[in-house]
Amino acid sequence: MAGITALPLQQLIASLDNTCLPKILQVCSGVYFQGSIYEISGSEVCFSTGDLIKVIGIELLSVSCEDVSNNEKFELPINHTGLFKVVPEEMAYSTVEEMLSLRPVGLESCLPFTFTSRSKLTFGNFTLGVGRALTVLSIERSGVEEAYVRCHVQGQQEASAEVRIPLSSRGEFYECESEECFTLREIMSSACLRSRRFRFANKTKCEGSFVFSPIYEVHAVMNLRKNVLKFPSSLEVDVVDVTELCKDVTFVTPLSLTEVLSQPDESFPAVVEILEGPETRSLFKCSWLPSISKSEHLVFHKKGTTPMILLSSMKSRKAQQYFLVSQEYGGRFRRRPREFNSVYELYVASIQTPGLKVSVTRNCEEVEEEGLPALSVGEQLEVIRCGSMHLPCGSSNEQKQSVEALLCQRLQEPDDEDDDDSDEEEIKQEDKAEEIFLPLYMQSHFVEVLTDNKKYRLRDLGKEFSLPLDVKVVSRDPELETDPLVGFACLRIEGAMLEPTIQASFLHNPDHCFEIPTQWLSMSISLTKDPLPWSSDQPPKYRMDRVTEVTDTFFYEFRKQGNSDEAPPPRPPKRNLSSSDPPKKSSKPSKKSSKADKSKHRADKSVPTKELASLALNTKRRPPAPPPPDVFDDQPPPIAPRKYSAEMTTGKALPNTYVRMEESLKKEMLSEVAADVDSDHDYETVDDHLATMMKKAQENVMYY
Repeated sequence: MAGITALPLQQLIASLDNTCLPKILQVCSGVYFQGSIYEISGSEVCFSTGDLIKVIGIELLSVSCEDVSNNEKFELPINHTGLFKVVPEEMAYSTVEEMLSLRPVGLESCLPFTFTSRSKLTFGNFTLGVGRALTVLSIERSGVEEAYVRCHVQGQQEASAEVRIPLSSRGEFYECESEECFTLREIMSSACLRSRRFRFANKTKCEGSFVFSPIYEVHAVMNLRKNVLKFPSSLEVDVVDVTELCKDVTFVTPLSLTEVLSQPDESFPAVVEILEGPETRSLFKCSWLPSISKSEHLVFHKKGTTPMILLSSMKSRKAQQYFLVSQEYGGRFRRRPREFNSVYELYVASIQTPGLKVSVTRNCEEVEEEGLPALSVGEQLEVIRCGSMHLPCGSSNEQKQSVEALLCQRLQEPDDEDDDDSDEEEIKQEDKAEEIFLPLYMQSHFVEVLTDNKKYRLRDLGKEFSLPLDVKVVSRDPELETDPLVGFACLRIEGAMLEPTIQASFLHNPDHCFEIPTQWLSMSISLTKDPLPWSSDQPPKYRMDRVTEVTDTFFYEFRKQGNSDEAPPPRPPKRNLSSSDPPKKSSKPSKKSSKADKSKHRADKSVPTKELASLALNTKRRPPAPPPPDVFDDQPPPIAPRKYSAEMTTGKALPNTYVRMEESLKKEMLSEVAADVDSDHDYETVDDHLATMMKKAQENVMYY
């Protein structure tokens, strides 16, 4: 290392950029960081004399500002919004070229630039006096000829002129203060500007002059460590550049999965070591993920791009599941009808599927005010197009409100096909051509009408149909030991993607491969020189896992990328608050609803009539009995004297005619009710007989 000059780490890193990396540096001044071992970004860092550091990247973090007058230092973030002016140097320049060389790169963008000359200059027939200010307008270079600067000279009595001065002109030149302002990022991007002194453009902040130094975050590896070190360039460590002397030193180079994709194809297959495992909160729920941990070894067979499909199970009592499936999946699918819970969902699906036909799965009553038509279960509709409809106005003076609606055509109902009546045939023809408007904000329930019973491969579904698409696995992939897609009643194809992947396997089972999506999994590995776990002339026969279960977080991130500009569904129109009447519902039931009501009435005879129901609801409660009179003493109430008659002189009690008549009344009533059990209106008969018999009892009962 003789003849190599040691430099402070801050100074050496400031002279580098990412284009000249990597660089190998050697520590030559002991352990430095406030005198002790330290920890940065969760990694213990300790530099000792003789350590080799391979710098693989630098990132500008902030700027160190040193006050020239008192050597005080402070830091400013690189995105600081303040502006700075160059402080002119007090030293004299011997040539114009030397003075302009200290200007930043891209001099033309930093013009005009002003300077003065302390000596008389003569250019041909033009003589420039001492102290005259010259403003550089442009630099003129033409082939082999000498370069010139075109300058503007302000003369006396507002007279001005232009002069061409060769860059090689010698004299005593001084720089004048310019009105040009720079940001910190512009200053740090120019090596010439970094060597200059600056002051704040706003003098009220500080009038002193400063020297700026960049502070980088250094990314490096060491020959005795396997992880990436990150430390600031402001550490007080002296280092030397030994890149040319240490070319043969082996460093463990950590690679991200994205960097692995940039490796040449000849580097695979290879055995790799995991330096940093995936995050604990991963986006995947596959079987191979828990085994990928630090210090584990894998075989990377090859890299490439795999077309994949994202599937989701339908919502049910069980938790919803999501799968990332390769298009090479060998199972067969059959289409399943989609379900829609609103007209807006129907509209979105009709854009991708022209001529979409659906069947109504829930009755909807007509609401004239909101433009909602009547729909019955089983009706079939064909979506025509999206248009607009006018809602009925509440007053003749009001302007009709227009809303977006879906124009549909009512199709012939299958239940009417067996009817031979000619009149009904004409009605069917009218129904077949009937067109209705469904507002996009309408909530209803539909199911897609499918006539396709064909089996498809996964790759064919994406070519022939628009997504999303509901499917069901009807035959499993024979190459998979367990196919997780089998058994679901319905799966939805959410979308397709092209994923950069790495085909990998474990050392103990090299023929069982899986694909690692590099954009969704973050881990650090290093390529090793370990031998492959098979003979060079007998590579294993691969068995690929083509189904990878993912989490709901993966699904939401995927939807966020694809549907960020999707418009929300429309809102229903505002009701007229001046009218307190509720929306009018149509009293005209549809054919199916009227038929259903009749059949329901015939099947259930025990339902009370409207008269009895209203009687039971409107019957007033009997008022409570009055409270007993207040008793002011403990004497019992007086006993009323018994009334005697002539018949009582026989000494024999007469029979209780009231009780006998009441018992006969009960028997008669029960016999009448039992005789009419089979009547359709037994509750009405009981009511009639009860009124009649009670009237007779009131007429015949004898009170005493």
